[in-house]
Amino acid sequence: MKTKNIMIRTIRNILMLSLLPICGIAQEQEKETPPPGGEPKGFTLPEKETFSLENGMSAVMVPWGSIPKATIQITVKTGNINENADEVWLADLVADLMEEGSINRNGNQIADELAGMGGNLFIGVGQHTTTINVSVLYEYVPQAIEVMADVLMNPAFPEEELDRLIADRKRQLSIQKTQPQPQAYEQFYGAIYPDHPYGRYFPTEEMLDSYTVDKIKSFYQENFGAKRTTIYVAGKFAASKTKEAITSSFESWRAGAPANYPLAEPMTAAEIQMIDRPDAPQSTLIVGLPVPDPSDADYIPMSVTNALLGGSFGSRITSNIREDKGYTYSPFSTVSDRYRSSIWFELADVTTDVTGPALREITKEIYRLQDEVPTKEELDGIKNYQAGIYVLQNSTSGGIIGQLSYLDTYDLPEEFLTERVKNIYAVTPEQVSEMTKKYIRPEDMTMVIVGDKKKIEQQIKEYEDEMKDKQ
Repeated sequence: MKTKNIMIRTIRNILMLSLLPICGIAQEQEKETPPPGGEPKGFTLPEKETFSLENGMSAVMVPWGSIPKATIQITVKTGNINENADEVWLADLVADLMEEGSINRNGNQIADELAGMGGNLFIGVGQHTTTINVSVLYEYVPQAIEVMADVLMNPAFPEEELDRLIADRKRQLSIQKTQPQPQAYEQFYGAIYPDHPYGRYFPTEEMLDSYTVDKIKSFYQENFGAKRTTIYVAGKFAASKTKEAITSSFESWRAGAPANYPLAEPMTAAEIQMIDRPDAPQSTLIVGLPVPDPSDADYIPMSVTNALLGGSFGSRITSNIREDKGYTYSPFSTVSDRYRSSIWFELADVTTDVTGPALREITKEIYRLQDEVPTKEELDGIKNYQAGIYVLQNSTSGGIIGQLSYLDTYDLPEEFLTERVKNIYAVTPEQVSEMTKKYIRPEDMTMVIVGDKKKIEQQIKEYEDEMKDKQ
């Protein structure tokens, strides 16, 4: 009987194995003809409650989702943009020292309190904003707001911690200054924004050494206050208790000065700047120039154009220099936003001996898009990608807060969010070519190359000569 069962199982296994090629063919056929994907739905801004305190502080509460947690973000309209020429990274050190505690709680006490609520504190500094973030269980939202208010309004700025924090920043600086991409960014932004905080990418060690607690307190006094501040709460929370906690925690804070974002005048020039890295196996390339900012009617068509040209994995430049030529692994282009100013650029790390050819192919793809209108099928795929990514970005409480904060930072109407999917799908193939002709002009681009100058100099000269012949 045992022998018979073994034989039956053996025959059954042989039959199954013999069917595998057929099943494989059927599966392969299914893979080749997938059902068409649906268009992402438009983004609907959740219902929200907004109110202001007498000192000028704003509050936005967004009931959202079913998970019993809430994200709280306090956004202050100050950051690196408010640093003077001799104060690069000073805003970052202000945040570093704020994390060390308030006059009522030290850093460990704050961490322990918030951990008991299911969260932890994070303070981040960007070009335009300083943010304090916490995600906690819904029943602890009022208590978390009180702790965050204490951190923001009553920083202790302990002098005994400053030397350690400056040493940490020095280590970060020394590491980044040895890496090709940060070197390229520093040179590129310095060329585009030569007399503006946007162009000040790194401090010097001497600059970091000059920062004192008094200087940090002065920056805080000048740039932090209720008029520049908005608190966002999104997720599950008790609205009345949350509103009461916001009012009682912040109503006594000084108003301070209104937000001050000095406008930038971006520069552009048809020049190539090289940073020598002897024996480097790769060259880091950044090529770009100013383009419309989010307040401009051309911004959405420009963002779609960027996605088709180099800003998505299936984009033309990526397909060319990554898939077809094998020059690089992860090239990308982006529209980098600033207040009333944006830059388009392409970034790629390419093998040293194809530095010139890579620049040539990038330029070729730009001119091709200027001269030839893309097909509807190609553009439809890009628009689906753009719309889908946008909707996914708004699928979390943190994502919703990020979008609302973006509107406030750049002084944009709500329609920028609610109409975005519709506006993406309204972009035509002709518009894409027109945006490329109008804004992405290789002959006017700033180009920064970090690499082995001895090996790439002749390649770059040949590229420059070709560009002169085209003009």
